Amino acid sequence: MMMESAANRRARIVVEFPPIITACTGIGADMQMQNSILVAILGIFAIGVGFSAARHDSAQALAPAACETLLTSILKDGRVTSATIVAPGAFTPPGSNATPASQPYAALPAFCRIAATLTPTSDSDIKIEVWMPLNGWNQKLQAVGNGGWAGTISYPAMAAALVKGYATASTDTGHSTPGASFAMNHPEKLIDYGHRAVHEMTVQAKAIVTAFYGGGPKLSLWSGCSTGGRQGVIEASKYPADYDAIIAGATPVASPRLHGVRMQFNRMVHRTPGSYIPPEKYPAIHDAALKACDALDGVKDGVIDQPDRCSFDPSAMHCKADDGPSCLTPSQVETARAMYGPVKDPKTGVTLSFPMLHPGSELNWATLAGPQPYLIASEAYRYVVFNDPAWDPASFDASTDIARLERQAVGIEPPSTNLKPFFSRGGKLLMYHGWADQQVAPLNSTTYFDAVVKESGKDAAGKSIALYLVPGMGHCQGGAGTDAFDKVAAMDEWISTGAAPKQIVASHRTSGATDRTRPLCQYPQVAKYKGSGSTDDASNFVCAAGR
Repeated sequence: MMMESAANRRARIVVEFPPIITACTGIGADMQMQNSILVAILGIFAIGVGFSAARHDSAQALAPAACETLLTSILKDGRVTSATIVAPGAFTPPGSNATPASQPYAALPAFCRIAATLTPTSDSDIKIEVWMPLNGWNQKLQAVGNGGWAGTISYPAMAAALVKGYATASTDTGHSTPGASFAMNHPEKLIDYGHRAVHEMTVQAKAIVTAFYGGGPKLSLWSGCSTGGRQGVIEASKYPADYDAIIAGATPVASPRLHGVRMQFNRMVHRTPGSYIPPEKYPAIHDAALKACDALDGVKDGVIDQPDRCSFDPSAMHCKADDGPSCLTPSQVETARAMYGPVKDPKTGVTLSFPMLHPGSELNWATLAGPQPYLIASEAYRYVVFNDPAWDPASFDASTDIARLERQAVGIEPPSTNLKPFFSRGGKLLMYHGWADQQVAPLNSTTYFDAVVKESGKDAAGKSIALYLVPGMGHCQGGAGTDAFDKVAAMDEWISTGAAPKQIVASHRTSGATDRTRPLCQYPQVAKYKGSGSTDDASNFVCAAGR
């Protein structure tokens, strides 16, 4: 058995039992000098060089000194700005006026909170945080993604990871301002947002975790939805060694093209003074779509299970007399039909994108079909393409401007469909998407999944990549579908068995109470009713080939 070195033993004693050392008065001057030297060494160590600051034991409680010494850590292209112990239930997000007890953070255990600023370029200002539980670390790292144009640390997602025993990390992607204004005349910041910030955070988070626990994570997991889903897929394609497992929801795969298509989609809605459909008509359109397609799966439950196979024709709602909230004018019928169809260039008729919305999404049409274009999209043009905060969306020209953004959006290019380097390491990619997504077309995920499987071979499906479509779920969550499911537990099952779950049991909740469960199936399979038992019970469904 290898004996512990004297230096490591002294370091462990200093960190694990500092009260004992300071309380003892009989220690000789030589030992006191050795301890002082040790403390100085710990204050200047380079991140990534292993040292036994604490035993690599998930059950071992770590003393505050083990966290505080990280303040003087030497980071490559960055610096630690804060290293503090947060007491159980005491965390409050910066800028929040709420007391910890009123936050979702009240259940958090004690943890070491590290904040750092990373500067891989002279124009970079990437903020990251790394949280590490003092007790019960599961020896895993879970990094979490952002939404929209990012700009904030994802504290709620970090809290959810920490409470389950993970060390966790998040980044603001290099800016703290809302929207895309950070990108105007700052190409390096756009690259930071696009992919560099997440990669740099990942490298430093692993090093910090290694320094704190005396050993690195045995598994590194990414989890994110929307922008976080895009970040995860970019990680798999661009930095295949960063993560062992990636969970990516509602992924806007080709972001520049998507922004342009969103702009054109809104222009189509407002092509004439009478073509706009006011929100008060959405419920009637939704009810008509359900009437046409809800029962196609054999279960009438307020959810369209396979909306891509629904042939609902809005002309059935044509106003037979005066206009009203339960009917559509001829121009509005044309708009509603276009809502479900591919987006086209108005001048050439060339298809620009697959359908943005599907039957079942009607209640949330205002996101893309409201009075103004979707803000995330219009800001891409203001600050990335035209560098003009006053740019008028009315001047958007799909024939030229979509391609223009694709050329200029350096750093946020679509991910490669070649994930072989990630898969060859044993990497696993779990994707999910709601069929009623009102922001990111579900076909973003199905199209990318199909392309990856074609590139890697059909054996990759279920072994290295899996996609779960959620009927009735909106963007990342919400809607009439079973939108609540444990993605991390599903990934744990995948890792332990070597195969993606054949199904994931998901639930729908009303006022906090579960009122329906359903299996989510590996695409292209769908959940089919067995013919008996409650249709609100997942056990009465089986995953099978679609119609």
